Amino acid sequence: MQGLHLTADLSGVQADHALMLEPAALQALCVDAVAQAGLGAVAELFHRFTPAEGETQSGITGVVLLAESHLAVHTWPELGSVTLDVYVCNMGQDNSVKGQVLMARLISAFGPTNVQQQALQRGGLL
Repeated sequence: MQGLHLTADLSGVQADHALMLEPAALQALCVDAVAQAGLGAVAELFHRFTPAEGETQSGITGVVLLAESHLAVHTWPELGSVTLDVYVCNMGQDNSVKGQVLMARLISAFGPTNVQQQALQRGGLL
């Protein structure tokens, strides 16, 4: 098994952006972005956390299980931050470009002022 694991840490995202606060909006973006990238969504779960006492906003954790592996998103509206995690396996075909397309679409949708990205090739010892 070979795979590409992409991560992105976003900051400077507007705290009131619908993708930061509304699970349905974030889920729709993620499922659409997966399809547009040519990857296969198998299942998804998006959960908005209850704001802590004295806070008015709380973030979302969302996961899309892919036939090729997974997408995970975590939002922190109170910090204007998002973390993205895209992992695509390359069994049978190289899905690396599709994973990169998915990541680029997600980053663009949040409109951050700062992005830190990493890429890790996995399965090199197998």
